[in-house]
Formats: sequence, structure tokens, C-alpha cells
Amino acid sequence: MGVVTKRSSMTFFSSPEDHYSHRVRIVLAEKGVTVDIVDVDNNSKPEDLASLNPYNEVPTLVDRELTLYQSTVIMEYLDERFPHPPLLPVYPVARAHSRLLIHRVERDWCGHVDAILAGEEKEASLNKRRKELREAIIATAPIFSELPYFMSEEFTLVDCVVGPILWRLPALGIELPAKQVKPLLDYAERLFDRDAFQASLTDAERELRNPL
Repeated sequence: MGVVTKRSSMTFFSSPEDHYSHRVRIVLAEKGVTVDIVDVDNNSKPEDLASLNPYNEVPTLVDRELTLYQSTVIMEYLDERFPHPPLLPVYPVARAHSRLLIHRVERDWCGHVDAILAGEEKEASLNKRRKELREAIIATAPIFSELPYFMSEEFTLVDCVVGPILWRLPALGIELPAKQVKPLLDYAERLFDRDAFQASLTDAERELRNPL
């Protein structure tokens, strides 16, 4: 393992277009955390990233002597390190439910998102992924008829995970049926209109799409 230079402030290694990095940037913005953000080009990564993260990948957070990687680990750490505003429920059962929702989004959506954005599979396979992802997203629309956020009255880490995916739908080649999913589109607007969401966007992400 290489020697890691001590840092006097929090540093976040982030890719300007990566939705896993984006979700962490939303949490940082919601918390109002002062952080040095290092934009990482995957084709030319900074030398110290490999010393900090054995997988040499983003997102990676450095908080003095602590180094964290894997987006959900980072998000939960930030929520505990900076408790206001809270982004997970107080009670254990509700917290567990939020974690389970994040797991389901990652299992049911993120594999498709990653493969489509990578564009390395055959077009037939990518189209199949688009269809399955589109159907999975459409299926969530009814829940937003009763609650303003993802299965919650309050904005949570679940929304931090879902928001970057919804923002990328045009880049993914996915168009939703507006009338059928109006509650979902209204939810997306609520997310995109948040000051923290706007603050979290990189120039590259702003170019991905116009808001829904």
C-alpha cells in the first residue's frame, strides 16, 4: 500500500458524469459540507487515488485520516458525521426500510443504467435493458400520488440515489409516457428544483439533458 498524504480538509474524488458520484455530491450539498472536489477523468486518474482506494475508482471520500469508497457507505457516513438535516429516518425499522429501497434500486435499476451508459454490449442487449429499466421506473409512478418523496414524507438518501438516474433518462435513451407517470414526473421536478440538487450538478451533467 502506498503512502497516503494527510489532508487538512475533506476531499471528494468524483467523476463529473458518474451517477454514483452525483448521489454523494447531492448529500454534500444538502448538508452544506465544505469539501474539495477533485474531478477525475477515468482515462487519466490522479496518482494518489490508487493509494487511497484499492480499486482506484470513484467515488472516494477522504476525511483527514479516513478514506471511504462505495457510494452508499460514503452517504451514510456523511449523514452520521453531519446530522442536520437528517437524510435517514430516526427509527431503526424505518432506516432499514430506506436501506432496503436503496438496495432494490441498485439491484433493479443500476445494472441497466451502468450497462447502457457504458455502451459496450450489442444494441439488441442494450435495447432490452432500456425496455426493462423503463418498465421498472414506470411501475414506481403510483407511489408518488400519495407521498412527495420515494416512499417518504421527507427527502432521504433514497431520493439521492434515484434523482441522478431520473436526470440521466434522456442520455439513457428512455422516454416516459407523460400522462401515465405524471406523479413520477412531478416528483422528478421536486428533486431537480431543490437547491442542493442544482448545486450538485457538474457542467457535464447539465449538458446531459433539460429538466423534465
